[in-house]
Amino acid sequence: MHLYNTLTREVEPFLQIRQPVRMYVCGVTPQDEPHLGHAIATVVYEVLQTYMGYRGITVKRVQNFTDVDDKIIARASDLGVDPHDLAQTNIDAFFEVMDGLNVRSADVYCRVSEEMDEIITIIAELIDKGVAYDAGGSVYFRVSKAKDYGKLSNRPLEDVIEAAKEFGRLEADMEKERTEDFALWKAQKPGEPAWESPWGPGRPGWHIECSAMARRYLGDQVDIHGGGLDLVFPHHENEVAQSEAANDVYPFARVWMHNGLLEMSGGQKMSKSLGNVVTVRDALKEHSPDTIRLWIFQSHYRSPVSYDYELLKSASRAVRRLRNAATVLQDDVTAGSVDCDEFTARFIEAMDADLHTPRALAVLFELAGAIERGVKSGLSVTGAQRTLRELCGILGVTLDEDDPSSETTTGIGESEIDDMIASRADARERRDWATADGIRDQLAEYGIELEDRADGTVWRRG
Repeated sequence: MHLYNTLTREVEPFLQIRQPVRMYVCGVTPQDEPHLGHAIATVVYEVLQTYMGYRGITVKRVQNFTDVDDKIIARASDLGVDPHDLAQTNIDAFFEVMDGLNVRSADVYCRVSEEMDEIITIIAELIDKGVAYDAGGSVYFRVSKAKDYGKLSNRPLEDVIEAAKEFGRLEADMEKERTEDFALWKAQKPGEPAWESPWGPGRPGWHIECSAMARRYLGDQVDIHGGGLDLVFPHHENEVAQSEAANDVYPFARVWMHNGLLEMSGGQKMSKSLGNVVTVRDALKEHSPDTIRLWIFQSHYRSPVSYDYELLKSASRAVRRLRNAATVLQDDVTAGSVDCDEFTARFIEAMDADLHTPRALAVLFELAGAIERGVKSGLSVTGAQRTLRELCGILGVTLDEDDPSSETTTGIGESEIDDMIASRADARERRDWATADGIRDQLAEYGIELEDRADGTVWRRG
């Protein structure tokens, strides 16, 4: 199996050196309901763990909640609620919607608010080693003491200050020794939650939290560290610096994996300020878990995922085709059966190539086609259907649920629309224009617009 390593910028063979493989995944900051971007990151690493298990590699997956954070404090203040209560509400929502998306749970879910002893311990170690210092009740990491700082994000040290400004992560504090140093512990400000520490009441900085939790649950070194592409700098860069300095293990993570981010139509970023945030809860009202998962895996995990109605509609049709192939019944079997060994081998080959799900999906559709042809030619498809379900299951696609988007308030679903379009095509071929026009008019009454193209008829809701 090969995986792309952000640290080396190469696709490398994954070498298992311990059992189980230790995987740490940066989870959500629960200041709001989980959105589709959170779903993408969660599903990608869930499927990586599942696939590795299919290949005989046991994985311990730890995923965190950053439930102590500036964003939560600010959001709670805006809403007039307690920050802890706000975080808990949104953590509960996370589990609810991820269950709805058929996400297989991590082995450990940890949260910052429950890990203060470990966080304080690792900060004290960094101070003792001279790579961190207390300044007015806050504690900062000396970036100049880090080994090869910038190696993960490929940023030379002299670019760090400008990069930090770009990402809005530069703390303005005159007590720091150097501008680029970052906070490990923040002294309490009026009205903010705080915990007692050797340096006075305060709360941890963003980056040290993951270093502490990864060490507690997985040890000094992790095999795979995952997260969104937006976390490479400064969060993961600083995590590398802290963990390697505290643990004296190089590299802290053997493989760094970063998934692409969600984009709205036209490449627009999803943002609350733009009013285009799509929550997982809302998405599940319109699309089945299978459709959402297939939509995610139509893109390679390192590529952006575009939230586009046509792409989701295409994913819905694709799920229906796979479901039909997996559930079709046979009246007669005349001889032999569909050979599915080749499809399994090619699926594995695709997934072994840095989790290349678009290629893996192509194999699944070819297997579905073989099942359809097998039914027509009298070959037994039972084994092929079992294989199709098994391979789809690795991606978390159950093939059991209808898509909510296939039904509208008009009472007509996608399968019925497709059947009517097929009937219209037959009528046009017979030059029965009256029947063809009647079907078009009937669909128009449901708000369905047709467009006849050289490669067939496409439809959209008007």
